[in-house]
Amino acid sequence: MLLPAARGPLTGWLSTVLGEPPARLAPTGSLRPAEAEDEDRQLALWVLYELHYRGFDDVDPGWEWNPSLLTVRAELEERFAQDLTEQVPPPALDDRPIAAQLVDLVRADEGPPLSRYLQTHATREQYEQFVTLRSVYHLKEADPHSWAIPRLSGRAKSALMEIQADEYGAGSPAHMHSELFRATMRGLGLDDTYGAYVGQAPAFTLAVSNLISFFGLHRERRGALVGHLAAFEMTSSLPNRRYSRGLARLGADTGTRRFYDEHVTADALHEQLAAHDLCGGLVEAEPQLAPDVLFGAACALYVDNRFAGAVLSAWEEGRSPLLATDGDVLALAADAG
Repeated sequence: MLLPAARGPLTGWLSTVLGEPPARLAPTGSLRPAEAEDEDRQLALWVLYELHYRGFDDVDPGWEWNPSLLTVRAELEERFAQDLTEQVPPPALDDRPIAAQLVDLVRADEGPPLSRYLQTHATREQYEQFVTLRSVYHLKEADPHSWAIPRLSGRAKSALMEIQADEYGAGSPAHMHSELFRATMRGLGLDDTYGAYVGQAPAFTLAVSNLISFFGLHRERRGALVGHLAAFEMTSSLPNRRYSRGLARLGADTGTRRFYDEHVTADALHEQLAAHDLCGGLVEAEPQLAPDVLFGAACALYVDNRFAGAVLSAWEEGRSPLLATDGDVLALAADAG
């Protein structure tokens, strides 16, 4: 994967910097990372996070822990955290088990009907656009949540390991969820190369991935990370059933639909493990993290609803939700959100 095209002064500066050998950088001067436009900020944050995953072929891996870049990342994360705090009211905490509170939080959420639209109305082209956007996360599925493994213990760690073992194919590379998603992409005639479509992913898509990395890369946010995973699993089965039915309606074969079919059954089990054993086990061991667990779940719902609303708005207006390959905006419905 190569660095994606810049979307503003911040990513332009970052592209120039990362093209050189690692060095201690001078201050960014008049450039204020936290004040950049959303497209510029989210892409910059995604690039800086990606240095901790697979990196870029045209970037020296020595940049990963560069103190100057970490300072820029910290500024972007502070702005990200501020935006989340403003947009996601902290859920009220009560004395019931955390699993029961997560169930209520998820049931109360009524997001845009993206999965229903994909099941009954979406064209093949729209499905291709949807899968293209989702590839930013699904080609690294489970990796961001795995940051929690060394930060948990006891029942919570055991539950997370059981969930992640399924995500990674239970020992079979072909059954890894990221590999199943690659099969979906190939079935739709898309490029299944890791990171192939990052340059076309708007800020509302990058934010979905950035949120998990933000929680995962900070030990103090481990409660929010497992809450995010719980909400992710608890809201997965029904939409994935609809995605599969929509693809079947369009004539897709079983191999193309298998990623979604797998999630219908796997996530029904995972939601119980995530809510009761993962989150329940963590809160039992560290009660002070209960508010963080609920906040992480609420943030997961927020970014996913923002994504769904932006995609549907673009389609309703006859536009693509993707960016052009050169970084120019074809549709930025997220700005309205």
